[in-house]
Amino acid sequence: MNAVQDAPGLKERIEGLRSLPTLPPVVEQLCALVEADLPSVSVVGDIIASDQVLASRVLKIINSPFYGFPKRIASINHALVLLGFNVIKGIVVSAAVMDVMSRSLAGLWEHSIGVATVSSQIARILSLPDQEEVSTAGLLHDLGKVVLFVQMRTESLRVFNVATRARIPLIEAERQVLEGVTHPEVAGWLAKGWRLPPGLYEPIIYHHRPALAHQAPVPTAVVHLANILTRALQFGSGGDPYIPKISPKALRTLGLSMSDLASLLEIMHDELERIDTGELLPS
Repeated sequence: MNAVQDAPGLKERIEGLRSLPTLPPVVEQLCALVEADLPSVSVVGDIIASDQVLASRVLKIINSPFYGFPKRIASINHALVLLGFNVIKGIVVSAAVMDVMSRSLAGLWEHSIGVATVSSQIARILSLPDQEEVSTAGLLHDLGKVVLFVQMRTESLRVFNVATRARIPLIEAERQVLEGVTHPEVAGWLAKGWRLPPGLYEPIIYHHRPALAHQAPVPTAVVHLANILTRALQFGSGGDPYIPKISPKALRTLGLSMSDLASLLEIMHDELERIDTGELLPS
């Protein structure tokens, strides 16, 4: 019998999490504020700043190259004014799982930074709105892998073993081990509970199936393409060596063609060469 007996049971386990063991109480407080429709810059800023280590990590991410602010952002309140509540909440989650990713999933952390960087560059090249939200979606897109690793270590290791032995993509191994459930769905269950906006939620759950995104098709198409380009450039590790196929619909959504990819790869290669992932790790 599989360790996970049924998908509904797994969903219930994941949805029952108010937050991950790695996440500080700040995340729960932010969620409560959203549910009460009472977020304000000063209140949210004070909550994040109350955890000095977390606040420092958040500012590290905000001041990283993939956001590209010309001047250093020195305070959480300033960041909230520039980026908005939902983007900051996404960055808080990313900052909070840094420890797990850097200690046990270092390749995944590098991959996530790569996808955020490439997502940011694609958004800028195409002059898309909400570019910071697109970057954050790229940073969070593989959150489900972290959730599985932290909450279901045994099953997660089985997924990696099956993928390695059978020489199949990680997402296919997840379907086998987790009774059809995959890391995007796992992250999506939590993201929905955190009430993340469609611009963050849909790229997380649909980055492998961008045609299913209806509320945020453009950000989802960007993260889909960024994930594939980052894998093609071998920046970090998504958990397996396979490069997924690019969705033709995602390219059409972005107004790109296959002939545009060669120049995009060259641009993204240069951008990733400039990234020092170590600067973002916990000090």
